[in-house]
Amino acid sequence: MENTKKKNGFVEFLNSRGVSLSPKLYFVDAMSAMALGLFASLLMGTIFGTIVKYIPAGNVFSDFFTLLSGAGGATGAIIGVAIAYSLKAPILVMLSAGVVGMFGNAYGATVIFEGAEKPVTAGPLGAFVCVLIAVEIGKLVSKQTKVDILVTPATTLGVGALVAMLTCPLIAYAMHWLGYFINYATTIYPLFMGIIISVVVGIILTLPISSAAICAMVGITGLAGGAAVAGCCAQMVGFAVISFRENKWGGVVAQGLGTSMLQMGNIVKNPLIWIPATLASAITGPLSTCLFKLECTGASGGMGTCGLVGPIGVFSDMGFNATSILGVVLICIVLPAVLSLVFSEIMRKLGWIKPGDMKLDL
Repeated sequence: MENTKKKNGFVEFLNSRGVSLSPKLYFVDAMSAMALGLFASLLMGTIFGTIVKYIPAGNVFSDFFTLLSGAGGATGAIIGVAIAYSLKAPILVMLSAGVVGMFGNAYGATVIFEGAEKPVTAGPLGAFVCVLIAVEIGKLVSKQTKVDILVTPATTLGVGALVAMLTCPLIAYAMHWLGYFINYATTIYPLFMGIIISVVVGIILTLPISSAAICAMVGITGLAGGAAVAGCCAQMVGFAVISFRENKWGGVVAQGLGTSMLQMGNIVKNPLIWIPATLASAITGPLSTCLFKLECTGASGGMGTCGLVGPIGVFSDMGFNATSILGVVLICIVLPAVLSLVFSEIMRKLGWIKPGDMKLDL
């Protein structure tokens, strides 16, 4: 009984400081916020960097987009602020979290790769871990002393730096070899890995988890990145098309350019509605890796057609040519729409999908 009281007292103390120890807050809300941070920095930098490649140098437009392409340099800091915001951190903790995000994103280790030493960083996952811990510790001391302006940032920064030193080398090492395994395995077994990556990343995109953040953490690239784009596009375009009779054009825009995550509530009610888009991803994934050999890098691979970031990521890696253009049109738009519609109509005929099953409150 006494231990239970102590435990309850400790929980109440944490709650009074704004620390909830909620898995949903940490692994859904915070990761979703991190994805927004990636979008505002790394992904926007990628988009502008792609644009500047096709603008002649030496004019104001080239200089303008070159400046914008540097947005990716702020990735760690923006991730830190985004995560802190999702955790409802006090202002001093939030601002300090931006610096902690830089620590975690940039700190890493040195690996022996292909006979040479190669520095690797912990990247977005390092930033995520460091910021999460630093922010929650920072909350505990925030506004608890008369010199809060010194104590709070010093504590948040100190904890973040310590966590970076303790965890980021291991994270960097693990993410490097995990990414290498996925990317290399896809080049060796493009059919099998194309199916697996496309289906898994597409499912993650529709779940309340950030597929963009996970792709960035792993360091997905090359053919594996192209398969990830295919899977995400299949889910977004697929749901946009097969739910058209319920949601009309508003649903096309919300799901096709926004996120298929909007269907999560309906999926819980009838999981069968997830089958058409998932089957489509199992087909478009290997077509991407084996036929068109689409390539994409990092967070762009987990964005799909959201803001057209996935296709832009493919063009950024491959350039504009007949293969990349035809591949993007077919793999990202046409085939997901056609295949998902065919599968869904069969399921409607069988009574597995009923009218209103995919209705959204738009």
